[in-house]
Amino acid sequence: MDEFLGGLSDAALLALPWMFEFWALPHQLPPEGAWKTWVIMGGRGAGKTRAGAEWVRSMVEGARPSDPGRAARVALVGETVDQVREVMVFGDSGILACSPPDRRPTWEAGRRRLVWPNGAVAQVYSAHEPESLRGPQFDAAWVDELAKWKKAEETWDQLQFALRLGSNPQQVVTTTPRNVAVLKAILNNPSSVVTHAPTDANRAHLAASFLEEVKARYGGTRLGLQELEGALLEDAEGALWTSAMIERGRVERLPEMSRVVVAVDPPVTGHGGSDECGIVVVGAVTEGPVQDWRAYVLEDASVQGASPDGWARAAVAAMQRHGADRLVAEVNQGGDLVQAVIRQVDPLVSYKAVRASKGKTARAEPVAALYEQGRVSHLRHLARLEDQMCRMTARGYEGKGSPDRVDALVWALTALMIEPAQAQLRPQVRLL
Repeated sequence: MDEFLGGLSDAALLALPWMFEFWALPHQLPPEGAWKTWVIMGGRGAGKTRAGAEWVRSMVEGARPSDPGRAARVALVGETVDQVREVMVFGDSGILACSPPDRRPTWEAGRRRLVWPNGAVAQVYSAHEPESLRGPQFDAAWVDELAKWKKAEETWDQLQFALRLGSNPQQVVTTTPRNVAVLKAILNNPSSVVTHAPTDANRAHLAASFLEEVKARYGGTRLGLQELEGALLEDAEGALWTSAMIERGRVERLPEMSRVVVAVDPPVTGHGGSDECGIVVVGAVTEGPVQDWRAYVLEDASVQGASPDGWARAAVAAMQRHGADRLVAEVNQGGDLVQAVIRQVDPLVSYKAVRASKGKTARAEPVAALYEQGRVSHLRHLARLEDQMCRMTARGYEGKGSPDRVDALVWALTALMIEPAQAQLRPQVRLL
């Protein structure tokens, strides 16, 4: 580094802090190719605002301060005018903070716009007023936190009509993803490109205490996948489970369990391209009346691409970690082979084979009802399982592949809660 810096002229050294290409993280640089929309999706603090501000700079600045750039009319669109001003313009990673002194634009508060030395103008717009975009025209736009706008679709549509100047008008969207129709439509558009990064990618520029706090609070949750990993999570229409339902039952501490079960949904094959082997650990407190029983999902120990010996060892290890009473395994695909593989790992394991006589949805519905009644709680670090749950609908699973984690969860809760409750209630029904 010393050799590199020593070889630079004084002018180059002065320019280096403003050369974003030199400092940027990979997700902060524009992708190559002929795209119309660049979506930068990331967790909180992943550097999305800085990337948006630097892209605007790259569009409006020329080789010298007075030279024209590729864009001369830019729209800056946020949820409110105040948010555009405080984050996109004056924020610590906003346009003014990122601009070198000789190219820094002037803020004209009365007209709500930035004006560069070369005459380029960036105008501020609020998503609360989509009609304000009717009339103006632009050759570039920066859209911030689109996924949380109340009038997102109307504002986005008006911006598309206004983005009509130049040979290749482009726009950048910086947002933490949310399950909203307008964002999904943008992502599915062939003219869109996406870069993505978790919060942790930008850790060098974040307070260590912030990362520790948010990871401790949200790590391993479905909300953490969205807000920290920048993943787009979807609650499918008509889903048997929703994010809100799961979060309502989130717990930090556990009571003493009456029973603990490990359920396994083995894959058909055991190689790198096979489905996951769903392995879920669930405990239950089954003392007192049936309506007072509660279950607790303790761990998702699922494995991908493991051999039969590999997933069997993972399941037995999960039993040992939690002191489980029984291992329940679906045998529709493997038959007696499933038991044989498990017995090779632990000949004395308490084992029960279960066979699916109903479809996945029919098996899942009684378990989903337990969640609706508030009788099932989740610990943290179950985000992948929870994501599959929120894609399970009355019509079937609307995610990719097979919902093996959900299948294992359903078998575990059926063994712990549903079948024992039915056994207790049957004598009462006969007496009536």
